[in-house]
Amino acid sequence: MASLEGKLARIRVPNQQNQKQVAVVLSAVEDILRDQGASEFTPTAYFAALLSLLPQAISPAGIADKELAGSIVYLLDLVTPFTPAPLLRSKFHQILVNLAPALTNAEAEPPLLRSSVGCLESLLVVQDAVAWAIPQSEIGPKAALAGLLKLGLDERPKVRKRAQEAVTKVLQNSPPTPSLDHPASDMCAMMALQSVINLAKTIGDKNDPRLIHAIQLTNAVATAGGWPSKRMEELVDVLLKISRSSNQYLSMAVFSVFEAILSTDIDEFTSAKLPRIIEAISESRPSQNDSQLFPPWLAVLARGYEAFSTLEPEMAYEKLPALFDMVSQFLESSSHEIRSSAAQCLLVLVTNCIPDEAILGESTEGLKTIAQRTGNLLSVRFQGAWAEVFTVINCLFDKLQWKADPVMGDIVAIIGQLRANEGFQGKKEADEVLGHAIRAMGPEAVLNILPLNLGVPKAGQTGRAWLLPILRDYTQNTKLSHFMSEMVPLSELMFQRILEQGDAEKTVEGKIFETIIQQIWSILPGYCNAPIDLTESFDQSFAELLANVLYKQVELRSDVCKALQILVKSNEEIIEVELVDGQEDLFEQRRITKDQARKNIQLLSNFSGNLLAVLFNVYSQTLPKSRSYILRCIDAYLRITAPGEIVATFARVTSMLEGSLAESIAPTQAERERQKKTAPVDNMPPMAHTLMDLVITISPYLPSEGYDQLLVIFTAVINKKDDPQLQKKAYKVISRMTESVSGRRVLLGRVDELQKVLLDSAETATAPARRDRLDAIANMIDCIPSSDLHFIPSVLSEVVISTKEINERARTQAFDLLVAMAEKMKLGGTVINSKVPGMPANTPSATASLEEYFTMVSAGLAGSTPHMISASITALTRILFEFKDDLPMELVNEMVTTMDLFLTSKNREIVRSVLGFVKVCIISLPEEMMIPKLSTLIPNLMVWSHEHKSHFKAKVKHMIERAIRRFGYDMVERYVPEEDKKLVINIRKTRDRKKRQKKDGNGEEADEGRSQKKPNHFASEFEEAIYGSESEDGSDQSDAEGGKGSGKREKGQRYIMEDEDEPLDLLDKKSLANISSTKPQKARVAKPKTKARTNEDGKLMLGGDSDDEAGGNDDDMGIDENQDIGAAVSAYVQAISGRNAVQRGRGGRLKFSNKKNLKDDDGDDDMGDAAPKKTGAPQRNLSRRDSRGSGAVRGGRVQKGRGGNNRGRR
Repeated sequence: MASLEGKLARIRVPNQQNQKQVAVVLSAVEDILRDQGASEFTPTAYFAALLSLLPQAISPAGIADKELAGSIVYLLDLVTPFTPAPLLRSKFHQILVNLAPALTNAEAEPPLLRSSVGCLESLLVVQDAVAWAIPQSEIGPKAALAGLLKLGLDERPKVRKRAQEAVTKVLQNSPPTPSLDHPASDMCAMMALQSVINLAKTIGDKNDPRLIHAIQLTNAVATAGGWPSKRMEELVDVLLKISRSSNQYLSMAVFSVFEAILSTDIDEFTSAKLPRIIEAISESRPSQNDSQLFPPWLAVLARGYEAFSTLEPEMAYEKLPALFDMVSQFLESSSHEIRSSAAQCLLVLVTNCIPDEAILGESTEGLKTIAQRTGNLLSVRFQGAWAEVFTVINCLFDKLQWKADPVMGDIVAIIGQLRANEGFQGKKEADEVLGHAIRAMGPEAVLNILPLNLGVPKAGQTGRAWLLPILRDYTQNTKLSHFMSEMVPLSELMFQRILEQGDAEKTVEGKIFETIIQQIWSILPGYCNAPIDLTESFDQSFAELLANVLYKQVELRSDVCKALQILVKSNEEIIEVELVDGQEDLFEQRRITKDQARKNIQLLSNFSGNLLAVLFNVYSQTLPKSRSYILRCIDAYLRITAPGEIVATFARVTSMLEGSLAESIAPTQAERERQKKTAPVDNMPPMAHTLMDLVITISPYLPSEGYDQLLVIFTAVINKKDDPQLQKKAYKVISRMTESVSGRRVLLGRVDELQKVLLDSAETATAPARRDRLDAIANMIDCIPSSDLHFIPSVLSEVVISTKEINERARTQAFDLLVAMAEKMKLGGTVINSKVPGMPANTPSATASLEEYFTMVSAGLAGSTPHMISASITALTRILFEFKDDLPMELVNEMVTTMDLFLTSKNREIVRSVLGFVKVCIISLPEEMMIPKLSTLIPNLMVWSHEHKSHFKAKVKHMIERAIRRFGYDMVERYVPEEDKKLVINIRKTRDRKKRQKKDGNGEEADEGRSQKKPNHFASEFEEAIYGSESEDGSDQSDAEGGKGSGKREKGQRYIMEDEDEPLDLLDKKSLANISSTKPQKARVAKPKTKARTNEDGKLMLGGDSDDEAGGNDDDMGIDENQDIGAAVSAYVQAISGRNAVQRGRGGRLKFSNKKNLKDDDGDDDMGDAAPKKTGAPQRNLSRRDSRGSGAVRGGRVQKGRGGNNRGRR
C-alpha cells in the first residue's frame, strides 16, 4: 500500500481536470492546520479537519455542494485507512450520519458514492464485536453494511463493483470472536440470497441484468469467508434452478458462485450435496463452440471433482476414465481458450483424482486405462493440441512416478519416434516429456525403449546422443547399478576409441568421443541422487573406480565430487523429512525409508576415511581456481565421519602442516616480484596453503579435545606477516569454529586468551588479511562477556581505520563490525579501561552504553593525521545512521555542530567524509534539529561548490537538492550566499521544468513513470544514503515501443509436408511429424550469380549486367571503346606528379603551384559556354598561402584580408 504522503503528493500536482477541486480543498485543509500551529500533518490531523468540513457540504437535508462534497469525501477515503482504529470507532456515528444523505440520495454522482463506500469500508473493518452486536434496526455497523449490500445491486457498474468489493473486504476482516464466521455473515447471506430468489421469481428466464447483479453480490459474500452452513441448502437449490437457464451470462455468474463455494472448506452439508452439484454442473454443459461460457464451466467442473476426491477418493478414481474421455474430446476445438481450459481441467483431474493408494498398491489396471487414454491424445486427431497434450503427459508422469513403468511405455515410444524425425517442430517440448519420463520411470526403463545406440549401433537404428543431456538434467531416485552396467562400459568404449587414434592430432571424431564421455559422467550426480540400491551397488570396486577417475581424469573431477556430495546430502534430507500422522511419507522420501537412509549413511561413513584421503590428495594436485567443489565434497563426508577418524585425519594434516611451515623460507620482496614475472599463471600454491585449507575445512567437525592443536596452529600462523595468504587463511579458523556447537564452546572458554592473541597480532596483520581479521574480531565480539568489554575499545581504532581500506569487502566488514560493537555496547555491561593497551592501570571502568561508544569513536576526531580524522568521521556517519533514533538529541546536536566546524577545514580528505555525514543528517535527522543548523551549514557547504576535484561540486549540488526537497526552497535559499544564488535558482528552474513536462504529458504515462523506480544497486540503506544521487525529480525516460504485428493466423488449419516424389502415408505413426499447424515455408531458390565483366587488362567494367548486354550501356556510362586506355593512366600520373600537383613544403605544409599552364587552354575553352569569364578581373590561382591576403571564402563567408592588393579598412 502506498503511503498517505505519496497519495497526497499526487493530488497536490493534479494531472487531470477533475482533481483540481480536490487539490484546492487539500490546500485549504493544510492552511487550516498551519494556522492551528500543527508542526506535522498526521493522518489524525487530516481526518479531524476533513470531518469538521463535511457538514458544510452534506447536511441531513441533502447534498448542499456537490463539488465540495465530492472533494471532501474523496480525501476522507484516502485518509481513513491510515487513521487510528480507536478514533474511527469513536467517530463512527458522526461519520455515518453525515454520509447517509450521500449514500441514500438518488441524485448522488458515482464518484461521490464510490468515495463514500470507501469511507464506510474503512469504518466497518475496524469495528469490534460489541459494535457488531447492535441490531440492524439501530444505527450501527450492521445497518451500514445493509446499505452497502443495497448499493451492491446498483445499476451503475462502478458503484456496484465498489460496493461488492467493500462487502468482501468487511467480511474478510472479522473481529476477534470465538466464532470463525463474521458476525454479519449470516445477515449478508440472507439478504443476498433473498434478492436472488425474488428476482428469479419475478424475471424468470428473461435477459434481465438485475439477476446477474444479485448473483454477483452473492459471489462477493461467498468469496469473503465461506457461505454460512445453515443457508447452503437453499443457495444450492436456487443456483441449480438458475443454472438450467439458456442465458449464458447468467450461467457464467452461477458458475462463479459454485467455484467460490467449492474453493472453501467443504462442510458436512456441502459434502452431502456435492454429488448432486457436480451432476447438475455436468448436465448444464454449454455449447462446445462457446468460448466464453465453456472455460468457466470446465473450471467449475474441475473444482467440483477436486473437492469430491477429498471426500470420496475411490469413487472419484472410478469415474476418472469416463471423465477423462469427456474432457479430452474438447481438445479438438479450434478455440485456443477452450483447448487451454480443457488441458487445465485434465491437469486438475490427474493431480487430484488418482489417490496415493493406487500408486502404492500392486494393481495397475486403472492406471493402464488412464495411460492408454492419454496415449490416444497423440493421434492425428489431436495434433492441433499437442502443446496442451504434452503438459498433461508431463503431469501424469509426475503423478504416477515409478508406477509409470511400464504403463506409459507406449507413450515414451511414440514421443521418441516423433523426436527422431527431422521435420518435427516440437523437439523442445518432446525433450521435456522424455525428461519427465526419465525422472518417473528411471533411465533404465526409458533406454530399454529408446536405446542410445552409441556403442555398437544396430542396423537401421540411429544414435540418440541427444538423450544424454536429458538424462543429465532429469535422472534421480533410480538404480545406481544401471550406471555401472551400462554407462561405465560405454564410457570405456569411447575412451578406447580415443586411444586408437594414437598421438596424432585430434580429429572431429575424437572430440565427439570426448564430449560423449563428459556427458556420460555428467549423469552420475543424477544416479547418486537418492539411489534405491545404494547398499548393493556402492562397493569397493565402485569406490576404486571413482578414485581412479578422480586421479586420472581431471575434466571429470567436478562431476564425481558432485555425485559423492549428493549421495550424502540426499540421504540426510530423507532422514529429516517429517512424519505425517506418525507415518513416513514415501512420496516425499522417494521410496526410501528412514531406516534405509540411515543404513546408506552408515555405508558411506565406512568408506569416508579412504574417500577423504583420496580427496585430500586430489585437492593438493588441483589448481586453486578449481578447488571449491572438492572442498564441498570433503565437507559433506566430514559430517558423517566418526569423531575418532576425524581426529586421526586432523593429526596427520597438522603434522604435515608443521613440517611444511618449518621447511618453508619466506621469500624476500624482490623474489616475490621476480616470481610474479617469471612464474606461469597456473602455478600450484605452496603446500602450507593447501594444508591450511584442509585444516580450516576440518575445524568445525573436531571434537573438543582437538581444538588445542588447532589454536596452537592459529597462534603460530597469524603472526607470519611474510606470507599474507597464509595469514589470511589462519584468520578464517575463528569463523569456522563458530559454525559448530563444540567450537563455539571452546571460543567462550578461551575468550581471554584469544583476545590477547588478536590484540598482539595487530602489528603483523597484512592488508590482504584485513577482511578476515575483521571477521574474526566480529566473531569474538559475540563471545566476549558483558562483564568485561575492554576488547571493544582495544580494537576500535583498527576498525575505524579499516573503514578507509581500498578493498571494498574489507570496508564493508569494518562498517558491519562498527554496528556490531555498538549493539554489544547498547546491551550494557562494563568496560574495564585498565585492560586496554596503553591505558594506565588506575583508569576507572566505564558503563557500557551507546553514548559511551560514540564518545570512544569521537576520540578519533583529535587524531594527528587527516586520514585518522577522516576515518573517524566516516565511522560516526555509519553508526549515527544506524542508531539515530536511540541517541539523546543533545549528543546528536553536538556532533552536527562539530561537523559543521570541520567543513571549514582545508583538507579535502576530511571534508569528503564530512560531506557524507552532512548528507546523512539532511536525509534522516529530525527537521526541528536541522533547520536551526542550516544558517551555518549551508554557507559552509557552498564554499566547496566551487571545488571540482573529488566531485565536490556535484556532491554539494545533490545535498542542496535533498535539502530543498525536505525543508523547502525558501528555507534553503534564505541561507545561500548571494554569489551562489545561481545554483539554487538553477535547481528550482530544473524542478519546475520537469513538473511542467509531467503535467503536460499524458497523466497515465506520468503516473507509470513515477511508480517505476530504478533498481537499487546498493548493498545497504547506508550506502544508498551516502553514495546514492537519485532524485525524485529525475528526468522521465520514455522508451519507444515497437509496433506489434496485428495480424493473426487462422486457427484450426493444418498443413502436410511431403516429398514431391512420394505421397505421405497417413497410416504410419511417423507421419505425425509431417503434419504442422504452421504453413511450411518454401526454400528460397538462390538467383544465379552473374560474373563481373572485365576488360582485356583485367579492370572492372561497369554499366552492364552481362557480357551480352554491354552494347548500349557503355554509351550511358560515358565510356568510349575507341579511346586509348593509356590516356586515363597518363591523366592519373599527371595529377599526382605534374607541375600543378599538390606538393608538401617545409614543415609538411601543402603547397600549390600558382603558375598558369599555357598548354591547358583547351580546358578553359571547353568551359566557355557554361561559365563565361568576367572581363577586367585578373585571373589568379588562389593557393592556401595567397589566401591569407585575399578575400578568401571560409565557412561560407567572405573574409577580408590583411595584406596584398585587397588591403583596406574593416
